[in-house]
Amino acid sequence: MSESDSDATTDGPSATASADGTDAAGDTEATDDTRSDETDGEDRYAFWADEVADAVEARDPEEPIVIKGGISPSGVPHLGNVNEIMRGYFVAEVLRERGWEVRQVFTTDDRDPLRKLPRKLADLDGKIVDLGDVNAGALGKNLGHAYTDIPDPFGCCDSYGEHFSTLIAESADLLDAPIDVVSTTDLYESGRMDDVVEHVLEHREQAREVLAEYQDKVDEEYVPFNPFCSECGKVTETVTAVDVDAREVEYRCTDIEAGNRTIEGCGHEGTATFREGKLPWRFEWPAQWQVLGVDFEPFGKDHAEGSWPSGVDIAENVLDIEPPEPMVYEWFTLDGQPFSSSEGNIVLVHDVLEMLEPEVVRFFFAKDPNRARDFSIERLDQLVDEFDRVERLYYGEESGTGKEQRRADRVYPFLLSLADVPSEALAASDVFAVGDTEEAATLAADFDHNDPEDRRRRREFLDGEFAERVRLPYTFAAVLGMFDDAEARAATARKEGHVTDGDPEWAVDDAFGRVALAGEWADRTDNEYNYTVSRSELPDVSVDEATAAALDDLADFVAEGADGEAIQGEIYETAKRHGLEIGEFFGVGYRLFFGEDEGPQLGHFLGDLDREFVVERLRRER
Repeated sequence: MSESDSDATTDGPSATASADGTDAAGDTEATDDTRSDETDGEDRYAFWADEVADAVEARDPEEPIVIKGGISPSGVPHLGNVNEIMRGYFVAEVLRERGWEVRQVFTTDDRDPLRKLPRKLADLDGKIVDLGDVNAGALGKNLGHAYTDIPDPFGCCDSYGEHFSTLIAESADLLDAPIDVVSTTDLYESGRMDDVVEHVLEHREQAREVLAEYQDKVDEEYVPFNPFCSECGKVTETVTAVDVDAREVEYRCTDIEAGNRTIEGCGHEGTATFREGKLPWRFEWPAQWQVLGVDFEPFGKDHAEGSWPSGVDIAENVLDIEPPEPMVYEWFTLDGQPFSSSEGNIVLVHDVLEMLEPEVVRFFFAKDPNRARDFSIERLDQLVDEFDRVERLYYGEESGTGKEQRRADRVYPFLLSLADVPSEALAASDVFAVGDTEEAATLAADFDHNDPEDRRRRREFLDGEFAERVRLPYTFAAVLGMFDDAEARAATARKEGHVTDGDPEWAVDDAFGRVALAGEWADRTDNEYNYTVSRSELPDVSVDEATAAALDDLADFVAEGADGEAIQGEIYETAKRHGLEIGEFFGVGYRLFFGEDEGPQLGHFLGDLDREFVVERLRRER
């Protein structure tokens, strides 16, 4: 099951990883994508998903192989929740590469009752809002009701449960991870859960015996079924009689505990069918394995010590089925802190894709799931640099160690989706035989991950036309985003050698898309790139004779080819030589380039700009 918010109740250890045990997003040596890369120098396990795929194949599965994930619709479906989708996605892609048909399902536990109010929600565009910004009464009046029985506080979907499911489906779609979102409510109401509920209740004594090993307060009256009261609509845990043949239970609507509060029952006594309630979580999880035919399921470490062992026990000794192949993944933190909807420490896929290309986000999830790591918004540049290096290794544009090369060769082909590629590139390739960009866009949208021919053509395109792609270094793109002149951006990129006359037009246009992404990153983090360089016209900056001479000397130094660190030091030395106050000299520099009295580390920043412009601006020529 998916990664939980830090304030959620879990069965296992805390999500917080120690500082020395967590890899940051851009730590190149620590980001080991393999669990067994040292085995005789083989490249078989240069990617962790290959080892998992071996274990799935060893089960001798039937097609389609079913890979499952799941989530409870509480709060906001943030990037941490996507962990489970993407871990399953990479295993699915490896199995498809081996010729298997795979179905990846993702259950939303929308049959669960709402036990507490979330502090944050998200609309269908991925915008996070406070509870006070929506119809909070829709939630507050429905504590104890199933998520699918609660009105959508945004008023756009049939229920709160559907709203949440739509958001998680959109998150997967944005990363081109084809999942079938399965509503747990639909499983019950359609009757697909009837047989397994009947089996559990028919064998409720054995169910009690197994559950007692993992959960307190399991007495002789315990019945593993929670009806919904026909009078007040709330879930109740008090079943007074069971009629297996009629597939009904009798109940009394009593109070349920929800954390530190009690949700009061109405006292009504009634009868509910198997479709008018649900199994408790520890039974529902293995029941889903049976109903959906699950072969593999990744889940966060919070379930490794509690829910998973009990699920296996129930599967084998109550349901008499084989549990799926498991994979425990480590959680990751966000800017050093656990994901938490209540504390506002969350980021959605929608947000991240305003700062990163989808292939970079996939790359983050392609890393070893056994390592705790941090997704640092502040340090996204390091993550992008790491991805760019893997890409260059794959295309033979850079050399690395044998281990790095094996990893790049194995992992990179799984990172690119045709949906990420400009339609012009697809149209320019001989692989697809499309007549125009409109046909190319349709082709990308219709890509079938289970179709061997589609996959073959994607790989051929990757190794052919896409090898001509152009990538601007992320921080360089952030620098270009500071320019107020688009032509100057293009000229600077060419002068610095990042764009050449031989590059395809589609590749150049696509490369400059990173400027907007890096600019958004600079704006959100308010870092040293969050300024505007006045290139189109010379700012009106008056300087005295001594300052003018100092600026001319600094221009001469820059013209000799000094890097940013050297320029930073020379600014100090130049001010001293000309008897200028250092802070005032820096201030002149900021006004010349930014039209402001302060800015980033000036020397390092000037080292990132094209030298000709810097020299001319220091000489007040343009």
